[in-house]
Amino acid sequence: MKRLLSVVAMASMLVCLVAGCGSASSNKNSEAVAGKTIDAKSTMKPIAKDDLKIGVIHITDPAEGAGYTYTHDLGIQKMQKELGLKDSQIIRKNNVADTDPAKIETAMRDCIDEGCNVIFATSFGFMDICEKLAKEFPDVYFSHGTGYKSNGNNFNNYFGRIYQARYLSGLAAGLQTKTNKIGYVAAMDSTNSEVTGGIDAFAMGVNKVNPEAKVYVKVTGSWFNPEGETQAAQALIDSGCDVIAQHCDTSGPQTAAEKAGVYGVGYNSDMSKDAPKAVICSVMWDWGVYYTSAVKSIMEGTWDGSNYYAGMKEGLVTLTELASFANPKAKEEIEAAKKQILDGSFNVFDGEIETNDGKKIGEAGKTLSDADITGKINWYFKNVEVK
Repeated sequence: MKRLLSVVAMASMLVCLVAGCGSASSNKNSEAVAGKTIDAKSTMKPIAKDDLKIGVIHITDPAEGAGYTYTHDLGIQKMQKELGLKDSQIIRKNNVADTDPAKIETAMRDCIDEGCNVIFATSFGFMDICEKLAKEFPDVYFSHGTGYKSNGNNFNNYFGRIYQARYLSGLAAGLQTKTNKIGYVAAMDSTNSEVTGGIDAFAMGVNKVNPEAKVYVKVTGSWFNPEGETQAAQALIDSGCDVIAQHCDTSGPQTAAEKAGVYGVGYNSDMSKDAPKAVICSVMWDWGVYYTSAVKSIMEGTWDGSNYYAGMKEGLVTLTELASFANPKAKEEIEAAKKQILDGSFNVFDGEIETNDGKKIGEAGKTLSDADITGKINWYFKNVEVK
């Protein structure tokens, strides 16, 4: 993300995202943002198909062919194809560092000057500029990926239950390891709930099938750091980890795993094409699910300014097919857990959960709320160790 929930933001803000129901216009709920309740009651006017012009702000370049930006761009392409938009109706601004407010604002203003009336900002650090420009340009739709700010009118945010697929991939990793040491390259530390929640869900999956295994986390401190991600993976491999998972943007950890003759779990895109001999499976987003529903709602006049938060049920979150060399038991375990997730009988963060410092989170018979999962997971599951 990325970008998703910064250290400063998560130290000072209570995140509460509205649960998504498969379309950008399906939520009429409220959200708590910085102590304020915002009702989604958008007064935005619809935009005819031929009058649409969409700006997309990317933190890196889709041409990388793997990872976060690449996957978002696949979603934009899917939306364009399904809705029949012309190439001239999509304006991309690539390599916009989400730590440079001036560059972010310039990219968005350039889009607006070029006639864009919809802007998708895919990285967490783009949030504040979206908020600012949404006030200045009330007729432009601003949709921000991964953040927590919105105004219930022309500025919303979107994300999803990626932890569901993380859990499933943990099942595969737990069955694959021989050393009972599984590495995890993380972009951010425990102050970032989105990253930490993903680690915990993965570790819970590992623990379900292999209670003897531990998950060793190495933090890079950056969403996009090709060299640092590869180095972190290599350090984990050198310490005995024989499966490498990740929450970072590049395929570096997977290629490092393949080079070392160990296994891996990719993220964002299907990384088996980058490391076919290593990748057991990849945790993936299908951002086209959101982009299509969002733009369609703008065209049809059903946009209501709601935030979007969906998961496997809506098709936003997926897990690739298992590699032929995956442990044969993994498919059965994954299918059983997936069925429970889809029918709602299992929500990953269910019941009382033991942390790695001996504390207890949650309650028997209950599950953590979306707000807790997206904003309050600053703890690690019992089998996690930070290197």
